Amino acid sequence: MNLSKVLSLVFFLVAIGLGYYLYKGVDDVVEEEKKIALVEAAIIEKLQMLRDAELAYQASNGKYAGSWDTLKSFIQTGKIWLIQRTETTKLLEYGKEETSVAFDTLGSVSVMDSLFNERKFPDFNLDALATVPGSGGKQFEFFADKVERNSYEISVFEIRDPAPINPARRLNNNEKALKVGSRTDASTEGNWK
Repeated sequence: MNLSKVLSLVFFLVAIGLGYYLYKGVDDVVEEEKKIALVEAAIIEKLQMLRDAELAYQASNGKYAGSWDTLKSFIQTGKIWLIQRTETTKLLEYGKEETSVAFDTLGSVSVMDSLFNERKFPDFNLDALATVPGSGGKQFEFFADKVERNSYEISVFEIRDPAPINPARRLNNNEKALKVGSRTDASTEGNWK
């Protein structure tokens, strides 16, 4: 075998090796992005469930729950009142209208049956609701307070992922961590939109 054939074979094997490492590097990045997307989707689902519970708590108590223990207790034992609103419009002389609104309490349903029933969440586990998916057992951070806006006091809450899996969300002391609500505004939106 002459030298050119040996060199061709060596270069061919090196090219195959480099091609494999290039493919493997790209594939690893793609798989990591898929894993991050799946974990963040699970985190977002839990944040939406926790937001629903916070809104029900606020409707019943006039403020938001500031800890998981308070919110968990409300989910286990709390009630959501069923209110019927009836609006009647009466036509007065000269085409003027008078509208009256009446509210009637029809009863109540438990928070667990209303928000987390088996039909909506067949595998619901209340004890795991505050645990951040993919975090190794860490719990969401809860915050609730009242802030003053235009001489009015408004209730605010924030529930946030304390240890984001996504490196882009960990920048600047987890500034972009997945969260719902706001510590400073009357927002119940999540930052994933």
